[in-house]
Amino acid sequence: MGKNNKIKKVKKDSDGDITDVMLDNGDVIPLNHAILMVKDGLIEDCVVTRGKNGGEFLIHDPHDMFEDNLNHFPTFR
Repeated sequence: MGKNNKIKKVKKDSDGDITDVMLDNGDVIPLNHAILMVKDGLIEDCVVTRGKNGGEFLIHDPHDMFEDNLNHFPTFR
């Protein structure tokens, strides 16, 4: 896995929560691993932030601070 990965799609559970992300190379990564990869600089165009509940989540565009702006990505199953 290179350093220039980007998230292209997301997978959601029955509650609408994001569980996995698909990278532009087709790899499917659990969300918690994607958070670690962003911290390590292995996924571009995302930042890790902490929510009101103390949990970490990803934001695709750090200038658009909606809590779950990855929700606007296309989904996959």
